[in-house]
Amino acid sequence: MAKIQTNASGTRSIEVTTQHMATIEQYQLFKDLIDSNGIIDEQVLDKLRLNVRSLLESQTGSDKQLLDLCLDVVYHPNMKALGLQNLISAYLEWKEQNSDVQAD
Repeated sequence: MAKIQTNASGTRSIEVTTQHMATIEQYQLFKDLIDSNGIIDEQVLDKLRLNVRSLLESQTGSDKQLLDLCLDVVYHPNMKALGLQNLISAYLEWKEQNSDVQAD
């Protein structure tokens, strides 16, 4: 479990579980999300939210893990651009740790 900071002052945060990270990986939610300028702003967060909404609407049987990710992280009231940037960083660290475990 990771705790990501969602604002600059550090007063707000979101708990992210390993299941949330696995769901992000399963649906490749961060693939092609960030423009070539590399800046993560509110538009990038809106793009992620629209992508997730589209995934949920296209599935006949809703995936509980994707719904949990939406409720707990993506659409969390504290989620802002800084939170998304920290979520992406936490995801990359999680992915690196999991690739080391799988390589053994």
